[in-house]
Amino acid sequence: MGRYVVRRLLQMIPVFVGATLLIFLMVNVLGDPIAGLCGERACDPATAAQLRREFGLDQPVWQQYLTYMGNVFTGDFGTAFNGQKVTELMGTAFPPTIRLTVVAVVFEVVIGITLGVLTGLRRGRPVDTLVLLVTLVVISVPTFVTGLLLQLLLGVDWGWVDPSVSPEAGFGELIVPGLVLASVSLAYVARLTRASIAENRRSDYVRTAVAKGLPRRRIITRHLLRNSLIPVVTFIGADVGALMGGAIVTERIFNIHGVGYQLYQGILRQNSQTVVGFVTVLVLVFLVVNLLVDLLYAVLDPRIRYA
Repeated sequence: MGRYVVRRLLQMIPVFVGATLLIFLMVNVLGDPIAGLCGERACDPATAAQLRREFGLDQPVWQQYLTYMGNVFTGDFGTAFNGQKVTELMGTAFPPTIRLTVVAVVFEVVIGITLGVLTGLRRGRPVDTLVLLVTLVVISVPTFVTGLLLQLLLGVDWGWVDPSVSPEAGFGELIVPGLVLASVSLAYVARLTRASIAENRRSDYVRTAVAKGLPRRRIITRHLLRNSLIPVVTFIGADVGALMGGAIVTERIFNIHGVGYQLYQGILRQNSQTVVGFVTVLVLVFLVVNLLVDLLYAVLDPRIRYA
């Protein structure tokens, strides 16, 4: 196991460099970020040249990337065009997004897997048909429609929750936004769990456990569910990073100043330092979560061993 972890950590290095390089190049071809710093009028040549020197934009792109990566390893993600450190923006943006992601993942795991197990064990019955129809509707409806609808009903018409989240963004305030963010992924988890349970239910090891007279609950939890969760865990692991980076719509609807909000502002204002810095951290989140998912495979399936 130790050798496998070291090997995976070494494999992360070229993946991280390649991903950040691609993002850096894409962000730098979006346009001239200096053009929007002087308001509606274009900057005069002297001011534009001074700003480019100040932010290092007068250097070749490859040199800008090497300088950026060297600063990243010292914890410096650069300075936004408004003069604020990107690390300061991260310090205010990541906590609410992490809490929002935790709430969304809890909904995915608890509701999604529960519905998947129930429908997988009762395939073809009315409850199975009902869950399939509901999940199909959830997948078909855009997230912004679901968010605005729940905000209107629960926040404005019925007054059960606040229509917008406060700056503190506590877990209690993030229940509805977390449900909105997790809605589509939750539906996929339920359908994926259902298919995996229905397939593994016909496996030889399940029939052997039934023939040995093991209790039904033990067969489901110890044998059927553990093996069926492998594709589900893979999906949820990949979805964690997607939830953190793809929460732009949800955070805009509920006024959450998180990662999605900062990415939106950075793209809108062509603030390359902010966009690249936040995406760099999201790449690290993807890599670490995928490593944890691979290690979790051995816990779920004893047949999997890493050398």
